[in-house]
Amino acid sequence: MYIIIIGLGGIGRNLAAISVEHGDSVVVIDKDEGRCSEILEHYDLLAIAGNATDRSILEDAGIDRADALVATTSDDAVNLMTCWLAKKFNVSTVVSIVNSTEHSDLFTEVGVKISENPDELVANRLYYWSENPNMQQLATIPGGIIFEIEVEEGALLVDQEIRELDVKDFVFIAIKRAGGDLIIPSGKVRIRPNDIITVFTKKEAEDECLRILNNQLKKRSIN
Repeated sequence: MYIIIIGLGGIGRNLAAISVEHGDSVVVIDKDEGRCSEILEHYDLLAIAGNATDRSILEDAGIDRADALVATTSDDAVNLMTCWLAKKFNVSTVVSIVNSTEHSDLFTEVGVKISENPDELVANRLYYWSENPNMQQLATIPGGIIFEIEVEEGALLVDQEIRELDVKDFVFIAIKRAGGDLIIPSGKVRIRPNDIITVFTKKEAEDECLRILNNQLKKRSIN
C-alpha cells in the first residue's frame, strides 16, 4: 500500500511506524522540518516539510498514486481541506481524525472515514479503567474493542439476567464461572459473583458501554 500520512504528532508518528513495519510505501507530511528530519533517522520513508493543504505538496508526495491518505493533525480545517483535495485526486481511501465532534458532518459529506478525538476517547477509557480495576481490555479490532469484567460479591449485576440489562450496543460473548465452567451466555443467564465476563462493544458505543457497566459493577448500598 502507498499511504500518505498528514501530521507527525503522536498518532501520525505511530501510524507511520506501523505502516513501515507492514512493508507499505509511506510518505509523511508535516510543517515542522525538525519532526520530518527526526523521523527519517528511524524509518525508511519519505518525509516532506510543508503544508498539506498545498496542492503542490501533495503532488510531491505522490498523491496521484496513493492508495490511502490519513490526516492526523489537531486542526480540523487542515484535515478537512487535505481530505477534500485527496478526494479530488481520486484517492480510494481517505481517513481523518476529527478533533471537534461538531465537525463530523463536514467530513462525512466529503466522504471521509472519521475517527473522533482520540485524546478524549483515551481519557474516557482511562477514567473508567481507573475507577473500576475489575475491567481489563483484551483486544482492539476494527470497529470495536473486547474486554473483561470481573463481578464482585454485592455488585448491582449480581443475580440479574442478561436480558434485564441495557445491552443495546454491546454484547456478552462469554462468561467464565467459578470452578472453570465456560458459558456462552443467552438472555436468561443470571450473573453470579466472581463471574468473569467477556464483552464486545462497537467503537462508537464504547463510552456508553463502559459507563453502564461501570455503574453495574458498583456494590449495592446497605441501608
